[in-house]
Amino acid sequence: MKTITLDKPGQFSLTDTQLPTGPVTGQALVRIRRIGVCGTDLRAFTGKQPFFSYPRVLGHELSAEVVAAEPNEFGVAPGDRCAIEPYLNCGHCIACRQGKTNCCVTLQTLGVHTDGGMRELLTMPARKLHRSKVLTLDQLALVEPLGIGAHAVARAQLEAGEFVLVIGAGPIGLAVIQFASLAGVRLIVADVSEDRLNFCRQHYQVEFTVSAQTDALAQVQDITAGDLPTAVFDATGNPDSMAKAFDFVAHGGRLIFVGLIQGDVAFHDPDFHRRELTLLSSRNSTAADFTRIISLLEAGRINADPWITHRVNFAEMIDQFPDWLSPQAGFIKAVVEV
Repeated sequence: MKTITLDKPGQFSLTDTQLPTGPVTGQALVRIRRIGVCGTDLRAFTGKQPFFSYPRVLGHELSAEVVAAEPNEFGVAPGDRCAIEPYLNCGHCIACRQGKTNCCVTLQTLGVHTDGGMRELLTMPARKLHRSKVLTLDQLALVEPLGIGAHAVARAQLEAGEFVLVIGAGPIGLAVIQFASLAGVRLIVADVSEDRLNFCRQHYQVEFTVSAQTDALAQVQDITAGDLPTAVFDATGNPDSMAKAFDFVAHGGRLIFVGLIQGDVAFHDPDFHRRELTLLSSRNSTAADFTRIISLLEAGRINADPWITHRVNFAEMIDQFPDWLSPQAGFIKAVVEV
């Protein structure tokens, strides 16, 4: 089968690889139909992705059609179209026992810690396949990135009417925006890109936008009448932004790190204690998040279709991928058709 491998930073190869073994009980063989390309993949290409080693088959934002399925309690059958939950958890560690499968002690994420879906066929546990008879293959591939925002918002326990700041309007920030909006908050979005701020206003009717090119803190203080937001999400994956994010949180508020960096984040402890801040991290999502997202997409209550700025077929991806790194590309999300 055709497989694209990231051999080392900056170098892909397209090869014929061995077909996966047939499914056993509780598994299904799926044909990959769509692959979403996100910041994780771009950072892997540039050699800046944490928890990563080479060579690696990328691809964790996936939709597929079931080719064959062995008996399973989830009802997965040939012909089903599904979103793939790419987080392979052990099921018995302390996190899994508490239902926190997204932070399993030995978690393996497809396309990051283990080979992913940039290939024609894949064998998956049936429990990791989330079916829909309604959603398109594009929509199913976007369930995973939507899950990052859904899980982060759930961690924050937002309350209607509170001021919420989302720093960074890339795909993860856009996911946070949608689920924060469902909670009925007063939303502020900050980004260095005016194009991305325009995108938020146009597609998601964001009430307040802040240019991070100027004095962002003063702008946020003005919007909140000096109180500052009670919940701040940093979705930048930028160490400077994450360190400064503490300054934007109201007394008694909480800061949620959704973006991930390969390094340390430092903060001034007296200010942290004086304001009694709550610091949360958010990692991946859970099966329950996938189920909820599919229901919301089917009901038309969320929409990630505008994210797709680039589309290529499988054979074209290697040549076009480097172009997506340029700020001039206007890249938010690429979809690879297999």
